[in-house]
Amino acid sequence: MSRLIVVSNRVSAPVDPAAGSAGGLAMALSAALRKYDGLWFGWSGETTEQFTGELKYEDRAGVTVALVDLEAQDVEEYYNGYANKTLWPLFHHRVDLTAYERSYGEGYERVNRRFAEVLAPLIQPDDIIWIHDYHLIPMARDLRRLGVKNRIGFFLHTPWPVRQLLVTLPHHRRLVESLFAYDLIGFQTQEWLDLFRDYVISEARGELAGYGGLEAFDRRVRVGVFPIGIDVQGFIDARNSPQGARTYDRMAASSAFRSMMVGVDRLDYSKGLEERMLGYEQFLHDNAEMRGDVFLVQVTPISRDDVDTYQDIRARLDALAGRINGEYADMDWQPIRYLNRSYRRDQLAGIYRAARVCLVTPLRDGMNLVAKEFVAAQNPEDPGVLILSRFAGAAEQMCEALLVNPFSREELSDAIKKALTMPLAERVRKWQALMQVVRDTDVSIWRDTYVDALKGVEIIGDGDAPFHGHADAA
Repeated sequence: MSRLIVVSNRVSAPVDPAAGSAGGLAMALSAALRKYDGLWFGWSGETTEQFTGELKYEDRAGVTVALVDLEAQDVEEYYNGYANKTLWPLFHHRVDLTAYERSYGEGYERVNRRFAEVLAPLIQPDDIIWIHDYHLIPMARDLRRLGVKNRIGFFLHTPWPVRQLLVTLPHHRRLVESLFAYDLIGFQTQEWLDLFRDYVISEARGELAGYGGLEAFDRRVRVGVFPIGIDVQGFIDARNSPQGARTYDRMAASSAFRSMMVGVDRLDYSKGLEERMLGYEQFLHDNAEMRGDVFLVQVTPISRDDVDTYQDIRARLDALAGRINGEYADMDWQPIRYLNRSYRRDQLAGIYRAARVCLVTPLRDGMNLVAKEFVAAQNPEDPGVLILSRFAGAAEQMCEALLVNPFSREELSDAIKKALTMPLAERVRKWQALMQVVRDTDVSIWRDTYVDALKGVEIIGDGDAPFHGHADAA
């Protein structure tokens, strides 16, 4: 039986699945790796004086993990540089924040090559390889150069940028060409896939090739939409767990006859946090009669704090939350509770359940699973309302949410008022439709659909050329 090898920048396989803190993606991939007797490979998060390629093996809840250390220069150029200062802002349409430095690109190529050189000797003839996200776009190309002929799939968790912005990237054609070393490329939404096709057809003179295929650079690759989801039952279990129930009780008690709104976002300029707070401020300005009856709990764990851009946004958010609280707070009420810390999954489930409204308002996002987690956490008899940015990938599926333009503070203000005053019957109807979407896109369905599609790709080629899949594979 073939193994599944998962490759990602960082390995997130849970040490203890019962702990309740692991994300749904980690749980789903861990289950797949146990099913296929697989291996999870990636960077250890540690640095070494000199790269040796020495692997450190761990068993994490029945999943074999293989970790490799990187040099400090690798981390600076590949991770902090090209991944987080070049590709991340570009893929989220923030060209104003994108840094184009030659050393970043060189580090990105070097680390992908090093990963391939370390992984290649571990690959057995029947193994299936699944590589994740923008950090590792060229890795299949480097594996092919080392003679790996196995099926290799790639899944992009972020958006794909519009062609007019992607062409601002030096060597953009080389980056896209490296994707054609894969057999299957997966995207979160039809929009991101359409943007990729537009680039291939317009810039690379590529062509559509049968059902789900693209042909360019003298190669053919299958592409498809595989919307990711959450571990629905696992999240419901977390909600109903003792910790989930305790957290719900605490949050419900702290609401004290007020309506609680919640936002849960990693600290990042793509999440629209400043725009969200400004929209909430507009609501407070426009609806004086509702002040004191509502408050926002904004959970924002700090990330990438060694990147200047993230230090800047943290300072701006601290100042903005302080200004809004200073302007509107009363002796027994504070409009914003701004929390820069992480919470376990069962705690988040309890927070979500206590919330009357959830604000998921990124400026651009690949999917955004907070929207699905909030829906799964709700009381079916008295559910809360989801306010969702139309620029989140989840908006393509979750049409019954209140879809908003996060750049418009007036539109956000109006949506908050509508959500807080929505009749119970309408809330229940919307929740039922959204919950069906959440169940239909469970993370295990996403995982199995993608792996089955990759296993079904027909391998063609000769011994010296990169192998690629038939575009019309079912």
